[in-house]
Amino acid sequence: MGKSEIIIIIIIFNLFFILFIAGIVIFIREYKLKKKEHSVMLLHQKSAHQKELLTTQVEIQEQTMQHIGREIHDNIGQKLTLASLYMQQLAFESKSPKIKDNIENINNIINQSLEELRELSKSLTDNIIETSSIYKLLNTEYLKINELKIFKIDFNCTNKKLALPYQLKTILVRITQEFIQNSIKHSRCKLITIELEELENKIMLTLVDDGIGFDISKIHANGIGISNMKKRTEMLGGNFDLKSNPKTGTQLSITFSL
Repeated sequence: MGKSEIIIIIIIFNLFFILFIAGIVIFIREYKLKKKEHSVMLLHQKSAHQKELLTTQVEIQEQTMQHIGREIHDNIGQKLTLASLYMQQLAFESKSPKIKDNIENINNIINQSLEELRELSKSLTDNIIETSSIYKLLNTEYLKINELKIFKIDFNCTNKKLALPYQLKTILVRITQEFIQNSIKHSRCKLITIELEELENKIMLTLVDDGIGFDISKIHANGIGISNMKKRTEMLGGNFDLKSNPKTGTQLSITFSL
C-alpha cells in the first residue's frame, strides 16, 4: 500500500470520525430540545389541569350553594311558615293575655327567622357573581363593611364597566373578602383601601390596611387563608405580591393579564 493510499484512508477515517462526532452533538442537542419541549408541554398540561380543577371546584361550590338555598326555601321555610300559622291560631284561641303575648313574641321570632332565611335562600340561589360586574361585586363588599362603622374603608375603580370572566371575578371577590376578614380579625387597622385598576392588558387589585402587620416568614404556620389566596391566583396565571411588616400594615397586589 502506497503512502498516498494511506493518507487517503486516514482522511476518510477522519471524515467519518468528524461526521460521527457531529452526529452525536446533533443528537444531544435535539434530545435536549425535545426534553425542553416536553417539559414545557407538561407545564402547560399541569396549568390547564389546575385551571380545569379550579373551574370544577367553583361550579361545585355554586351548585352546592344553590342546592342549600333551595332546601332552605322548600323545606325549612315551609315548616317555619306552618309553625307561624299554628302560632297565629293559638293566639286567636287563647284567652289569657299573658299566654297570648308570649305566643305573639314567639310568632314574631319565627317570622323574623323566616324573613332572614328567605334572604339567605335568595342570595344562595342567585348567581350574583356571574350576572354582576366586578365593580358592582367589590362595591357591594365595600358597602357592607362601610355600614359596620368599625373603621374607614375606601374603594376606587378606574373602569366601572370592566368585563371579566366568571373565574377571575370569583377569585378577585373571594380574595377581597379574605383580606378584609383577616384585617378585621388581626390587624387592628383604622383604614382599608380597595383599588381595582386596568393597566393596558392587565388588571390589578390592590388591598391595603394600616394595621399592625405581621411577619410574612411565619405565614406557613397559621396562614392557610393566605396560602389559599396565593394558590388561587397562581392557578389562573396571576401574580401574587404580599408585603407586610410588624407595625407598618399590609399590602396585597394581585395582577392578571387580560
